[in-house]
Amino acid sequence: MLPIRLLAISGSLRGESSNGSLLLAARALAPEGIEVVLYLGLGDLPLFNPDLDEDPGPPAVVDLREQLRAADGVIVSSPEYAHGVPGGLKNALDWLVGSGELVDKPVALWNASPTSTYAHAALVEILTVMSARLSPQASIAIPLRRGMSAEEIAEDAEFAEKIRAALAQFARQPKA
Repeated sequence: MLPIRLLAISGSLRGESSNGSLLLAARALAPEGIEVVLYLGLGDLPLFNPDLDEDPGPPAVVDLREQLRAADGVIVSSPEYAHGVPGGLKNALDWLVGSGELVDKPVALWNASPTSTYAHAALVEILTVMSARLSPQASIAIPLRRGMSAEEIAEDAEFAEKIRAALAQFARQPKA
């Protein structure tokens, strides 16, 4: 089996984000053959402006697009802000609408709170419109306690099993 590269994007800009910790735990728990690469440039993206969306575009946007092209799939782990998608994450997705990096790209939606149903539904709608290939089987919600570290998440047997199962499910999907 060829190695699978998954780009992991946290929808939160917080340094100690539960969603970021969840993705760090996924990187640590990834089985052989699956590489989880964290995208750290969300806060560097300029506000979407179609007038700036020309070749090559702003450097942070070029970097995001290149990382997505190099990925076999994407994990988006997002909190919910005011019953919606955080602005930074929505901004990143806006930069991708016209360029097509998510077209037919497998995407799993994760979150650190099962009550984040509005953001999850909004992401499903946005990514469907963008022609991403959503993977409900690889999507998970894990009820993390606020402030849990990636190490604590990885050491929790139940959480670790859910994460490994979601990553294994992703590995069974056809590559983009």
